[in-house]
Amino acid sequence: MPPERPDAGASAESTAEAVFAALADPTRRAILADLATHGPSTATDLAGRLPISRQAVAKHLDRLTEAGLVSVEPGERRRIRHRVRSAPMRVAQRYLAALARDWDGPLAALSDQLDRIHQEDP
Repeated sequence: MPPERPDAGASAESTAEAVFAALADPTRRAILADLATHGPSTATDLAGRLPISRQAVAKHLDRLTEAGLVSVEPGERRRIRHRVRSAPMRVAQRYLAALARDWDGPLAALSDQLDRIHQEDP
């Protein structure tokens, strides 16, 4: 049975965590960017366009698939193609937006306090 995708019933926090962990690696970000630019591709296609081996591409694609950022689909002649999935990225974006909202109030209060202190100093 394939692993459950992080956005299928998982919490927003766990989905965001999987996305952030997957995107922490610059090679995985390059693979996602390539897939977004060129569309569904095989590991061999990606290795031909990126400066890494097909085996390394396959390992990174596994990690991106586990995070739900890439889906696999059958291609011609039994080749597997990989496609970008945006849903987990949108979950991570909403998670970051919520964190930003949570920080906006306290940071504004801190800024106001620092402004008052600065104004009181001669």
